Amino acid sequence: MTWLLGDLTVNRIGLGAMRLPQQGTAFDRDARPRDRAQAIEVLRTAVELGVNHVDTAAFYFSATRSANELINSALAPYPDDLVIVTKVGPGRTPQGEWLPPARPEQLRGQVEENLRQLGRDHLDVVNLRISGLDDVTDHFEELARLRQAGLIRHLGLSNVKPHHLDQAQKVAPVVCVQNSFGLGHHPEQDDFLGVCGERGVAFVPFFALTGANREAGTSAGDAEDDEVTGIARAHGATPAQVRLAWTLARGPHVLVIPGTGDPGHLRQNVGAGALDLTPEELTRLDAVHLSGS
Repeated sequence: MTWLLGDLTVNRIGLGAMRLPQQGTAFDRDARPRDRAQAIEVLRTAVELGVNHVDTAAFYFSATRSANELINSALAPYPDDLVIVTKVGPGRTPQGEWLPPARPEQLRGQVEENLRQLGRDHLDVVNLRISGLDDVTDHFEELARLRQAGLIRHLGLSNVKPHHLDQAQKVAPVVCVQNSFGLGHHPEQDDFLGVCGERGVAFVPFFALTGANREAGTSAGDAEDDEVTGIARAHGATPAQVRLAWTLARGPHVLVIPGTGDPGHLRQNVGAGALDLTPEELTRLDAVHLSGS
């Protein structure tokens, strides 16, 4: 199961690096730093298991370490087939406070910071992450100039709406769209997922394991959990594996980047690629998904 990000072949199950610096997300103010050795182990184990798509950002850091530094320490010199995807737009102070979204002229500095932290002379894929921006043209034009200069190989978008993709594709090729999506989670994204497939653009869900409402920190409904758990039990799998397998079944252009700092969970996530859900099970899960709309 592979997909092309431009001319870069990636396995459809990747690794999100947000949880490597801390036991939580970049948005958890009180998250505890994660054990460094464990984070290094997760990254090296991922590559051993065939993961060659790692998603990161310079703003993924805790009080003691950053995701990019961990990736550099664990994996450099990098395997030839490893694709590192990063994001620009958001920024944080060294103390962790969020800054206003970057203006177009500030994007070069963010790209150069990612290059420095990762120890690379170019970035494989850079996603422009949107926050309250209705028109991405000026920002994407700046990234296109950096791509032309050789600092970036391919461009993508994150946290966007369909019209943002339209705007960006008028400027430069877009290889991926990274949006919040999962089973029972943002079913309104279904149409956009389809549009991306029609255009040959990878759709890369983040928070694919959250389920309905869990992005906000609450649990999903009992019916959803019961359905997922029942199917998982029938396959001798975990509910997380069922969620990932359902997501991958949405189309060959759909990639997943589940984040974890636990080697055991990593192995389970990668194992989801071997889970073959039946058409009847997919239909049941589709109904669960649409019940959240």
